[in-house]
Amino acid sequence: MKVLILGCGGSGGVPTVGGKDGAGYWGACDPLERKNQRTRSSIIIETLHNKKIMIDTGPDIRTQLLREKISTLDAVVYTHAHADHIAGLDELRSINRCIHKALPIFATKETLTELKSRFTYAFKPWTTAPHFFRPVLEVNLIAYGEPITIGPDCLQTFEQKHGASKTLGVRYKSIAYSTDVTHISENGFKILSGVETWIIGCFQRNTHPAHAALNNVIEWQKIVKPKRIILTHMGPDMDWKWLKLNLPQSIEVAYDGLTL
Repeated sequence: MKVLILGCGGSGGVPTVGGKDGAGYWGACDPLERKNQRTRSSIIIETLHNKKIMIDTGPDIRTQLLREKISTLDAVVYTHAHADHIAGLDELRSINRCIHKALPIFATKETLTELKSRFTYAFKPWTTAPHFFRPVLEVNLIAYGEPITIGPDCLQTFEQKHGASKTLGVRYKSIAYSTDVTHISENGFKILSGVETWIIGCFQRNTHPAHAALNNVIEWQKIVKPKRIILTHMGPDMDWKWLKLNLPQSIEVAYDGLTL
């Protein structure tokens, strides 16, 4: 199995729109380091049974899929309904055209409510086939802590806090994904027990009200004891080279296109 990091940036990507000359705000990130160029966070898990499961569809999904030459998916799992994780939903119509059928999606009640509100047209009954002029989705409602079954594969979910809201953590076999997280439930830590590779959202070096900082990641590392931690969902404070030089070897830094 493998995990592909489609994007590892925060809600604005790196660089964010702006900067003195309008060419982008890089913060502490070196603009000459290609690995500091980050699109919005998303991954694809390729399971032991060759199923491709995407987690979140951010606004950069089209660019990401073209870059990685991916045209088919077996399912999409949504962690939460913030724009940087759902805004690319309309691009799933291209996936429909490639797979010639509806695409299964999995989301909690709160997330699904937001998706239906923002993309009403995508959830109307489908009567015109095979011309996919809009996304055609097979909706699967899940609750925090429930498993997700996709063919012969099973993913375990767990509840996370994201500031004042919630997000969905996901584990598949020895790999776990925790984006947009400030607190993990006791049950979440139980589900994470024994995980070998843990991909964690870490927006900046210092404390943030809605995202994990480096001190949070180091604290959780002592509890879960994974062999590898991969940082993702990073903002302009997180320079790739600085992190590589200052973090222990057990904490690695993602970049767009990284394959685990």
